[in-house]
Amino acid sequence: MKKIIIPYWILTVLVVLFMGVGAVTDTIKATDAVKIFEHLGYPDYLLPFLGIAKILGVIAILIPGFPRIKEWAYAGLLFDLAGATYSTIAVDRVSTGFSFLPGYIMIAGSYVYYHKRQKLGLLNQTNQVKQPERAL
Repeated sequence: MKKIIIPYWILTVLVVLFMGVGAVTDTIKATDAVKIFEHLGYPDYLLPFLGIAKILGVIAILIPGFPRIKEWAYAGLLFDLAGATYSTIAVDRVSTGFSFLPGYIMIAGSYVYYHKRQKLGLLNQTNQVKQPERAL
């Protein structure tokens, strides 16, 4: 059980930190985030939208229950990272796209261990309620 719980929480905390820091800088339109967006050719009014979406995704991953919302949150964070990777490769060069590889590994690892926890019944939403036995 510890072989699943410990890696899950390590990877999930890393995802929360990785995506959460970027989400906050996007939401408040930090100078560095605006510069990166301008370099990539995107309008800066898109930053708060992406930041809030990432914050909601991080919250959804941390809150117990709601398995379908968690699936969408993992997908959304992966789509965000894929868009950032594609944009960076399109504007700069392919080698800079590899800098996003740790993000993919963290998200995929957290997702895989989330499902391992779910399979073993270690999550609240997967524990089945026993039906009372009927008297004959």
